[in-house]
Amino acid sequence: MNRDMEIKIGSAVYDRINTSRMSPAERQVAINAMHDAEHLVDAFAWVFKKVEQLGALLSRTFLFLKPSVKH
Repeated sequence: MNRDMEIKIGSAVYDRINTSRMSPAERQVAINAMHDAEHLVDAFAWVFKKVEQLGALLSRTFLFLKPSVKH
């Protein structure tokens, strides 16, 4: 997903949190949960990228491995 789309989606969610009726403490909990979710997604994306890079490295090292994700 490109960065512009991430900003649009993220701002829409944060706008919904800020406009909903809840106490300031509940609002802060919701915002903290959104931050945690963003960090978790970033971590998964980082791990996926590193596994992909490792696969590319191994495929160059061992010629019998193909850099394809097909079954």
